[in-house]
Formats: sequence, C-alpha cells, structure tokens
Amino acid sequence: MSGLGGSASGEIDAPIERVWATLTDIETIDQWQDGIVSVTAKERDAEGQVVLADVTADAKVKELTVTTRFARQAPTRLSWKVEKGDVKKLDGSWTLEDLGNGRTRATYEIEVDPGRMLAMLVRGPVEDKIRERLVSKRPAELAARVAKG
Repeated sequence: MSGLGGSASGEIDAPIERVWATLTDIETIDQWQDGIVSVTAKERDAEGQVVLADVTADAKVKELTVTTRFARQAPTRLSWKVEKGDVKKLDGSWTLEDLGNGRTRATYEIEVDPGRMLAMLVRGPVEDKIRERLVSKRPAELAARVAKG
C-alpha cells in the first residue's frame, strides 16, 4: 500500500460562516472527529488561531502523533500538512461551498502515506476500517458538530 485516503462530501443545514467557525476551531476537533485523541496547540497566528498543533490519533493498530501545519482561506478552505511525526505524509483539506438558503456543502479530502512499517500493519479489513474512519464519516461528523453548536 503506497497511500491511504480519499474524499467525501456532504450537505450541512447551516450557513457557511457557522460551518467555517466550527471547522477552524482546531483545538476542538478531538471532540467530534472519530479517532482523534488529542490536539495540542504549538503556534498561533496574529488572530490567535492555531496554525501548528500536535495531533494524536488512534489508528486502530497504534496511536500516532503528528505535528500538523494548518492554512486557512476563509471561509472556503482549511488545509493541513504534517511537518513531522509517525506517518511519512499526511495532507488534507476541507472545502466549503455556500449552497444558499443557509446550506453548505463540505468536502473532505485526505492523502496519507503511513510509511513502510505502519503500512505492513494496515492491510485488508483494517485498511478499509481506517479509510472509513479517516474519510467516509467526516462530513457527517462535521454536520453533527455544527448542529450541536
């Protein structure tokens, strides 16, 4: 396996500004994204938003910690790239589209290269479970968090 990832989209019954506010509150993603164990801010921008954080995730076969850099293009795109950690590569993004009438389309994309050692552990059914957790459920998780407020 050279990479793990994919994309998923969903419509959220909330205006783009509310979705954006939820999405970019980096320090709370462990409260609504399955598999994220903790987020520790390491660096903030002039507005106080997290731009660098240590993110720990339960990858089913082991807990992984990565130092992740976040970039924002308000209010439509949040992207991230791992600078160092327990995976070889992890790049991802959320793209938001205002559908009008207080609705937003959220598209989640992620590309992961777990590295050779971890890739040996992540095969077959385990790989499918990780992909489902890492990709497929993310838009529904975001929608549930936005609805919760």
